[in-house]
Amino acid sequence: MDFKTLNVLSLAYVGDAVYEIYVRRYLIQQKIVKVDLLQKEAVKYVSAKKQSEFLKKLLQLNFFNSEELNIISRARNHKGNRHPKNTDIVTYKYSTGLEAIIGYLYLNNNFDRIDEIMNYILEVK
Repeated sequence: MDFKTLNVLSLAYVGDAVYEIYVRRYLIQQKIVKVDLLQKEAVKYVSAKKQSEFLKKLLQLNFFNSEELNIISRARNHKGNRHPKNTDIVTYKYSTGLEAIIGYLYLNNNFDRIDEIMNYILEVK
């Protein structure tokens, strides 16, 4: 299967799950054990607003290669106006771009690159 042409929302669907696992593992490694505190801390990483901010920072740093930028761009430019009530469409599209690139990398077994992205995100907050 050619993941370059896969529907970007499918990539984002996978990327969302992978991203969430990285965040949860990180929080557990920080020795946070109470579920309510885990949830509060996770929001600092998994909300559309925070994901959008992380992607914008990574883009400013020229963190992505041209292939990755293409996936991100496709996700951000996907035709669709549906988004969660608590966020605007631009923020949602940026967060979808981040999830899509992580999904793409995961499906291509590029775990080292996911590690690079997630290490940056988890260190920056």
